[in-house]
Amino acid sequence: MAQDMGRQGGTGPGAERGTGAAPGLFVPEHDMLRAQLRRFVKEEITPHAARWEEEGAVPRSLLRRMGELGFLGMRISPEHGGSGMDERASVILAEELGRSTFSGVAITVLVHTDMASVHVTNAGTAAQRARYMPGIVDGSCITAVGITEPAAGSDVKGLRSTARRDGDGFILDGAKTFITNGVLADLYCIAARTDPDAPPGRGMTMFLLEKGMPGFTVSKALDKHGWRSSDTAELSFDGVRLPVSSVLGEEGRGFYEIMKNFQNERLVLGAMCLGEAQAALDLTLEHLRTRSAFGAPLWDKQAIRQRLAMLSARVEAGRQMVYATAARAAAGEPVVREVSMIKAYWGELVNEVMYDCLQFHGGMGFMRGSVIERMARDARVQSIGGGASEVMLEEVAKRL
Repeated sequence: MAQDMGRQGGTGPGAERGTGAAPGLFVPEHDMLRAQLRRFVKEEITPHAARWEEEGAVPRSLLRRMGELGFLGMRISPEHGGSGMDERASVILAEELGRSTFSGVAITVLVHTDMASVHVTNAGTAAQRARYMPGIVDGSCITAVGITEPAAGSDVKGLRSTARRDGDGFILDGAKTFITNGVLADLYCIAARTDPDAPPGRGMTMFLLEKGMPGFTVSKALDKHGWRSSDTAELSFDGVRLPVSSVLGEEGRGFYEIMKNFQNERLVLGAMCLGEAQAALDLTLEHLRTRSAFGAPLWDKQAIRQRLAMLSARVEAGRQMVYATAARAAAGEPVVREVSMIKAYWGELVNEVMYDCLQFHGGMGFMRGSVIERMARDARVQSIGGGASEVMLEEVAKRL
């Protein structure tokens, strides 16, 4: 449970609607967590996030505050200062951050909590965990994960960065691109080939790199269509000398570690999409009920009402899939097929929701500065990042 839950408390899901979860999927501590997160978003993210969009970065002070409240260590064991919660907590965090309508803030946090630091949690040695976990939990050590390269996105097996043996260590050369938290991060989990002659999927190793190591540079901050408050960067490695102690997990088994962690990442991205879609529907419903055209509220137009009703039904179906899969994952069940479904389903659905919600806002929906315009831009990447829809559907097809 988040460390400060006793202070902020809560009496159920925490806002105008409940979780909509089937009985037994969540317990009271999850409802308290949701209430606490929803209050935090309302008080400490929403009032400031438009400025962060303009600045192109989330301030470290926000992450330190989230660490203070226990939000950054929910999946980390109490031994290292965390709460020892499971996938259900990650889903709640992602959904509530998605509901903020500022997805750049959401992805900054979620990459740290559920996409990068999990490599240290799952594969780190006792010494690595002791060194880095305290900072990961309190927000003083922000993490990023470097897998994607110009020629290797969803095709992880195609990465070309190399780490060759040199005495009692390795020499890392190569580059990474589209790295979320690339500028902000202090600690990077980097994938590289350690055996160039091994078949695809083998001979790949994960390494821990700290910012400022000789030969390691953040070569370029990237300008994006959406997620404007999330920094995204290119990383360059030119003869970076790494000690054996920087190996993360088992040498040559990096591909399998990446694939394992992708399951959590894709579940979390689905939950983030769920929050985004629900926020867009709520925003649009309010607009339709207050905006008049041809002498009556837009809500009185049957075609609009029915389209919104169908989108709401599909969002609810996706909600149940996310919640049920999180519960199964927490119970230790295999969920590769279900997680692949979630990523494909939600990557497409959130964009459909945004398309129609922007349409129903009319001309104002097309104006910079409107919430729905920003949300529509932010949602576009959800069918690309973390596994493109086409790749996810192939994963599902293999398991039919």
